[in-house]
Amino acid sequence: MKLQFMGAEKRVNDTIIFPSFNLLVNPGQVAALYSSVNVREQIINLLLGKTGLSHGEIHIGQNLLKQPTKNIGFLFLNVALYERLSIEEMLHFIKSLYASNQNIDQAIKAVHLDHKRKLKIDKLSYSESRRVQFSCLLLQNPAIYILEEPDQNLDLESKQIFLSLLQKLRQLGKTVLILTGNMESAVTAADEVYKLDGSGLSPIQIESDDSKTSEYQLEEEQQTDMGQPVQFKKIPTKVKDKIVLFNPPEIDYIESREGQSFIHIKGEAFPNDFTLQELENRLMPFGFFRCHRSYIVNLQKVREVITWTRNSYSLVLEDAHKSSIPLSKSKMAVLKEMLGLK
Repeated sequence: MKLQFMGAEKRVNDTIIFPSFNLLVNPGQVAALYSSVNVREQIINLLLGKTGLSHGEIHIGQNLLKQPTKNIGFLFLNVALYERLSIEEMLHFIKSLYASNQNIDQAIKAVHLDHKRKLKIDKLSYSESRRVQFSCLLLQNPAIYILEEPDQNLDLESKQIFLSLLQKLRQLGKTVLILTGNMESAVTAADEVYKLDGSGLSPIQIESDDSKTSEYQLEEEQQTDMGQPVQFKKIPTKVKDKIVLFNPPEIDYIESREGQSFIHIKGEAFPNDFTLQELENRLMPFGFFRCHRSYIVNLQKVREVITWTRNSYSLVLEDAHKSSIPLSKSKMAVLKEMLGLK
């Protein structure tokens, strides 16, 4: 059963939470929406039927979503389980509540908790409790799965189990939408990744690492059929077995530490295989500045230049964290010249 947003727009009073966007998630597909907490909460409330769109429609299969439906199952980030019940008792309760025809034994084995089925939930670790929540969702057996931050703070074993479960859901033809504020989580788990914010919906380009044409193998300039060079503008970053491509204006700054370059975007750091010198050459046309031997900054993101001592300076960015980037004495002179200051 497909999940489709058609011209979906949400306003609260005079504030635009997200402008009109279209998104289709088909059966057998895992898609991720990378967004803020506010946007994520609005999407969940819309799908729960608690609020409505300002404009547009949401379709479940061929039907317009007007009220809560059993076709949608939710894995919430913060949800309470009955801690005095054992895992097995909890699942029996869920099976009865939803009149489910699913097998409890299979649901427990799917999350690798068969050996703890008699253990009370208050004795489980956080990661194990999350796996019980997922097991409850499997018993509900909805056509569409909405997963809120499904792997946040999970241990390695639980993350691997979660990814395995996603693959099974694909094979079963389930429709899965992940809502997350973690780009690595989105890229690792989903087939398609989108960013939704006040500017609208935009796809995040990802490729499998074993793709025949890796973005790391592309030359900065390629010849077109007309013989004219074109510049490859996007910057590739690597997340496990996938490559994520970012537009230069999205980047806040770049840091080099222990021989590895990291692209910083909205508080997250993504590894990159290029050297700082290579990145400086690529990004200079987009307003980036080598402010320190270990840093490149997007000058469009700089809010303040702070002088600490005669030889110590910092650049403060206008991001949510007010990131502070070191500015070397020699680069301070270059920057002042660029700004037309004496």
